Amino acid sequence: MLKLDFHPSGRHFLQIPGPSPVPDRILRAISYPTIDHRGPEFGALGLKVLDGIKKIFQTRHPVIIYPASGTGAWEAALVNTLSAGDKVLMYETGHFATLWDKMARSLGLQPEFLGLPGIEGWRRGVNAPMIEERLRADTHHEIKAVCVVHNETSTGVTSNIAAVRAAIDAAGHPALLMVDTISSLGSADYRHDEWGVDVTISGSQKGLMLPPGISFNALSPKAIEASRHATLPRSFFGWSEILEMNKTGYWPYTPNTNLLYGLSEALDMIETEGLQNVFARHKRLAEACRRAVRAWGLEIQCVDAAVYSPVLTGVMMPDGIDADVVRRNTYERFDISLGAGLGKLRGRMFRIGHLGDCNDLTLVGALAGCEMGLKISGVKIAASGVLAAMEFLGDQVVPPLVKS
Repeated sequence: MLKLDFHPSGRHFLQIPGPSPVPDRILRAISYPTIDHRGPEFGALGLKVLDGIKKIFQTRHPVIIYPASGTGAWEAALVNTLSAGDKVLMYETGHFATLWDKMARSLGLQPEFLGLPGIEGWRRGVNAPMIEERLRADTHHEIKAVCVVHNETSTGVTSNIAAVRAAIDAAGHPALLMVDTISSLGSADYRHDEWGVDVTISGSQKGLMLPPGISFNALSPKAIEASRHATLPRSFFGWSEILEMNKTGYWPYTPNTNLLYGLSEALDMIETEGLQNVFARHKRLAEACRRAVRAWGLEIQCVDAAVYSPVLTGVMMPDGIDADVVRRNTYERFDISLGAGLGKLRGRMFRIGHLGDCNDLTLVGALAGCEMGLKISGVKIAASGVLAAMEFLGDQVVPPLVKS
């Protein structure tokens, strides 16, 4: 029988930008005995998480919770609001925007992929004026939705969603706005209602600190109305029956009860820390990470400081250095997982995740592993990034710990 020895001593450093480490108290919550998903105890749990998740999306409107990955939530957003042959404007910011575009095509939609050419578009955020210009040209309003990624997990770029909403409004266009927040929800400031988003897509395994297996659609009234006229086939993902059952805390199918226990615990943890404090912590850790990369003398993948991600940092390798070799050496020697470069960036960069259950010491340890991994891989570094990060973090004023 094949024997697998996963990380025999110490704790593995899971520093990919999702799935992120799951805190012990969430793991304990997930281990509770499974209960009757039609009983009164479950109804109370359902109502709690359905209400609590609205606060994370910063919405007063319904949020649907699926027992699915983020990919399922992508599909749910499209099939509930659109019909076969509908035109959709999608903006290319990286690998996951590309995959969403591919899905739209497979569902019988007609996506138009907008963006800057080559790798340049993967190093910057959404260009809202380009969206406005394209929508102004669509005088017959054939484009039914605009789809963008808030935080592109493959690149370390966080786009300005308020600017996208303003561009749609300036063009006087009725298209729905759909936004992927799979890697930003619970880590970066995101405002579903204030920014006028119609469908927000997200997942459980990143800022919410859960294992993979839950995904979300946050809805606007406009999106719900569009679903009444959309004709793409949907059954499992259909909003109407779920929304009706959710009124009393239940689902029309068997939900993932134990992950909902974990979600309840995660919502409690975020509420205790304070959502704004969570955002500030992620910004602080991201800046420390970027200072480390600069001290090493390496290039940050995102070239626009205005859209640096608080969730992850992409680290570009010098010419002649394969980023995947660096990742492998770092993993094998120091038991730390780093994100690979995807798509156009394969082999050219690695990604350091600093999201979810992460604090100053977690990041410093991760940067130490990266620094040692770079050295043994033959990458010449200018100075210690660990020291640069420590100096920055040591000077920061952070909110006091909350004592229960």
